[in-house]
Amino acid sequence: MIEVVLVFLIFGLLGLLLILMNRFLGPSRSNPVKETPFECGSPYLQEGINPFPIKFYLVTFLFLLFDIEVVFFFPWALVFKEMKDIGFVLMLAYLVVLGAGFIYAWKKGAFEWD
Repeated sequence: MIEVVLVFLIFGLLGLLLILMNRFLGPSRSNPVKETPFECGSPYLQEGINPFPIKFYLVTFLFLLFDIEVVFFFPWALVFKEMKDIGFVLMLAYLVVLGAGFIYAWKKGAFEWD
């Protein structure tokens, strides 16, 4: 227990040390150009820049979500013989949850690109 407290204390002190070093050793001169808002590589509210539609972000997020979930099949396949029936039941439950999420996203129209 004391080891855990010591680790947290050491990392806390390291974080405090780094913040103080930045405060005292870092640059302190301000500049009007530094203070202007800047987003995504273009000046704030620049004409002619249209944001991506939300469908793009939704499809990208869903792809990453389902892609990462499918990655869990590989370790399951490696230890399938050692897990016997319980491994099959657990993966079946995992597939039911994954399928329910997929059907929900499909019914909501998340995969339609309009």
